Amino acid sequence: MPFDPGVYYDEIPWDEIPWEELMGVWIAVVGVFLVILILNIIAKWRIYTKAKKPGWAALIPFYTDYIYYELSWGEGWNFLYSYVSLPFIPFVIGIITCIKVARSFGKGDGFAVGLIFLPTIFSLILAFGKSEYCGPVRKLSESYE
Repeated sequence: MPFDPGVYYDEIPWDEIPWEELMGVWIAVVGVFLVILILNIIAKWRIYTKAKKPGWAALIPFYTDYIYYELSWGEGWNFLYSYVSLPFIPFVIGIITCIKVARSFGKGDGFAVGLIFLPTIFSLILAFGKSEYCGPVRKLSESYE
């Protein structure tokens, strides 16, 4: 007997699915995502202006990564390492970048942990706090404190 997908499709009680509730959940999820996206753009815009870079760079997808890595690593082209498809390398590079961003704004390791686990909140703290950009940290053992 050949497979007939119409049999299973017809057995689903489409009129009993709570479409209004599902749409409400979907709208809430998309709304939260958009709020987090806008907060990240605002934070990066402010961080870039603190570092004397163009704030509008937070709006351009790959250019924002280039500027972010230029602030933390000193060379913007290092952002290409985060797009390498080898396992765990982008993850490790992202952690090192968070540590370097925290140190280049004069923050310690605790703030770097915050950037790793709660990036939106700690980026906003970095953007609107009193910290100033000191320049890229060349070594992870180096600090400006």
